[in-house]
Amino acid sequence: MKRCRLTYDEWKCISSKKITGKVINTVDFSGYVGLINIFEVSEPQIWKFNGEDLVVCDNNYQWLSILPKDDYYCITALMDDTQDVKVCYIDMIAEQGYDADGVPYFYDLYLALVVYPDGTVIEDDMDELQEALEKGDISKQEFDLALNTAEKLKNGLLSDRGAFGNFIKTMYDMVRA
Repeated sequence: MKRCRLTYDEWKCISSKKITGKVINTVDFSGYVGLINIFEVSEPQIWKFNGEDLVVCDNNYQWLSILPKDDYYCITALMDDTQDVKVCYIDMIAEQGYDADGVPYFYDLYLALVVYPDGTVIEDDMDELQEALEKGDISKQEFDLALNTAEKLKNGLLSDRGAFGNFIKTMYDMVRA
């Protein structure tokens, strides 16, 4: 399993950024919420969706990270320079914690959900999840955890596009407060 820090250093195109974040404990949410302000990129990153280009990383974009405590996913909302969410990428995770420098990390369980603004939800990297199980990189319990977490999200948080959008906005407002 890949260990991921919520600094997104693997995105080599990002030349200049500022990271802020905090632990939030409310009745509705407990966990870490972070915000990356991307000041400069060496080149924009573009994904395809429905045959169209979708810019997910560019100058003055922001990425919101939501890592619920005691749960098995991490949401990254990729926003443009006007704070419009371009796409949400949700990693299924095995465990999470904080490094000595206070930066949250998680162990990626390969499977992800990609949520587009029109409400479309696509499973991503199912082949990598299956391969990890076959190679013994993850256990059957971890494989099932990834699948069950994805289903729980699709049938819960992601089942109402408006409520999910409001959740993202609320988390964005909380991290900026």
